[in-house]
Amino acid sequence: MDIIYLHDLKIECIIGIWEWERRIKQTIIIDLDMAADIRHAAASDKIEDTLNYKAVSKRLIDFVGTSQFQLVETLAEKVAELLLAEFKIQWVRVRINKKGAVRGAGDVGIIIEREKA
Repeated sequence: MDIIYLHDLKIECIIGIWEWERRIKQTIIIDLDMAADIRHAAASDKIEDTLNYKAVSKRLIDFVGTSQFQLVETLAEKVAELLLAEFKIQWVRVRINKKGAVRGAGDVGIIIEREKA
């Protein structure tokens, strides 16, 4: 499989377990690595034959921006489920960075990998 990636996608959302976190939007940063066979797209040179990463980013901005999960673990799982269900990919690595969640740490987050069953 080939990898199409989308990194450093910043989205504002409600995320967190603390009461103050439930009242404000925080910026999370998402990195995606998505496995797809791009040979047909390379031969046809047509966007409809590949994974449209702009469509992926728009869908995630809508989904994540309106979500209100407590845990980044839940958000990562739901993002992976959505991508596998709605786009022509076989596997995805989702990295979510909740920058500033821990004092003194530059980055805090989770990385998961999921594939189609």
